[in-house]
Amino acid sequence: MDRRGVVVFGGANLDVLARSTTRAVAGTSNPGRVTRTPGGVGRNVAENLARLGTPVRLVAAVGQDDGGARLLEQTRAAGVDVDLVRRVGAATGSYTAVVDSDGELVVAVSDMRATELLGPADVAAAAAAVAGAALVVVDGNLTAAAVEAALGLAAQHGTAVVLEPVSVPKARVLAPVLDRWPVRTVTPNVAELAALTARSDDPDDPDDPGPSGLEEQVASLHARGVAQVWVRMGPEGSLLSTPDGVTHHASVDVEVVDATGAGDALLAAYCHALLAGAAPEEAAAYGQAAAALTVAGPHTVRPDLSDALVRSLL
Repeated sequence: MDRRGVVVFGGANLDVLARSTTRAVAGTSNPGRVTRTPGGVGRNVAENLARLGTPVRLVAAVGQDDGGARLLEQTRAAGVDVDLVRRVGAATGSYTAVVDSDGELVVAVSDMRATELLGPADVAAAAAAVAGAALVVVDGNLTAAAVEAALGLAAQHGTAVVLEPVSVPKARVLAPVLDRWPVRTVTPNVAELAALTARSDDPDDPDDPGPSGLEEQVASLHARGVAQVWVRMGPEGSLLSTPDGVTHHASVDVEVVDATGAGDALLAAYCHALLAGAAPEEAAAYGQAAAALTVAGPHTVRPDLSDALVRSLL
């Protein structure tokens, strides 16, 4: 079978971004600007992939409200196939973030009730898409049952999986899943890596802390069958560990306008490059360039993102 493209299982939200025009001060009103755009980790990854030129289908859930209709319309216009997105009774999810004048996140609140209604039956409806895909991306915002269903479906059809843990609490929930289903690539940050490799529900438990150092934590994921562990390290870049060795990828030096969406661009660009034939190390460098382009602009997903633009930074 000639496999092509990516199926993304994940969240689809409306992002509300409030940016302070001066250094943010807690406990009081701050002057700034507010924008509203389509968002959600899975949806953002899918849009980045589409803008880079990779065929992509999104499996997600949005409300039967005006926000859901607008989100679907804008995502479809960006080139993403949204035919597998389910309309549910809950309000379309939202992610409200406050960023400082330097673009760094101050605080965020996420309402993922619609995404939590995406169940195993909705995942199963994507069987034909997964069977024909070259890669599946799973966003940890899904319920544990939906993640398990997605990984099981990918295993059934022999489709490689990239798992994005999203946050420390969600990484803790996902940790046992890695012992039950094959995952080719996991993309945590440093804190999520510790949560994925802790031997108990509490990574800070002194009686059962799990591997203590980053190298040991990465090695423990390899021992559980994960071929590629890509650890995001913020301004310090990222560390990619594969069976061929470990490489460090420095972040590209740009002026940060807004850091929101950098990780989504990083992951999407990595997948795009892999499917275009790049080695994992080359794909990671490509991902760092896409992340730099994203933080250098005001958009969660750059509307002008393209393969040529990313390569201009390499």
